[in-house]
Amino acid sequence: MCMDLIAATATMTINADLSLARLLRLASPVLPVGAFSYSQALEWVVEADGVSNFVKAERWIVDAFRLNLARCEAPVWLRLLQGWNATDMTAINRWNDFFLATRESAELRAETVQMGRAMRTIILRSHEFDATLCAQLEAIEEPCYPTAFTAAISAWQIDPRAGLTAYLWAWAENQVVAAMKLVPLGQTDGQRLLAGIINHIPPTLDTIFACADDDIGALSHGLAIASAQHETQYSRLFRS
Repeated sequence: MCMDLIAATATMTINADLSLARLLRLASPVLPVGAFSYSQALEWVVEADGVSNFVKAERWIVDAFRLNLARCEAPVWLRLLQGWNATDMTAINRWNDFFLATRESAELRAETVQMGRAMRTIILRSHEFDATLCAQLEAIEEPCYPTAFTAAISAWQIDPRAGLTAYLWAWAENQVVAAMKLVPLGQTDGQRLLAGIINHIPPTLDTIFACADDDIGALSHGLAIASAQHETQYSRLFRS
């Protein structure tokens, strides 16, 4: 009996360790989905002198997180995960289309579709996922990034809260890296900036999980305008 308990505990530990390693892999900046090539309009804001130092960069990124990501993208992410967990392709397609419709500019829409397709390619070619999930994902003509990302989270049975934390962390890290290049900021300031931003993630998760369907949506005029302006910016490092 004691040996059975020890074996079961060891198995649980191994599974937990594997889930963590997989989650770190999904949040890694070397995941080949092209996230590094997007600034989500930050490049134009810097060009327009709206963000020119550490304090302004922190305010812009935190506002984008609280007023946009946490109110729209993150709640949709959760519903997509629920769809994958229930093998409900109607719900998955509905929320995928909903998210694409909320992208305020051609660049922001192209960004999530390009990253979604790249993530889908990783899933299809890695031979780590079952054929049914691959076929379901392949049938979605334009998978947004949250759709493909949650497919992996579901298949690996990763805790939703942990999965969403990793997703938000990856977004925050990418924004900070963009700010370091554009403002520019040094590496120490970059770490200070990242530390401040990720402190907003834990308290925001409860709000995201409690968000009702009818409350999903963001009204970020500044982000929309900046993204549209970036599409015709003369000199650019980033694709959005």
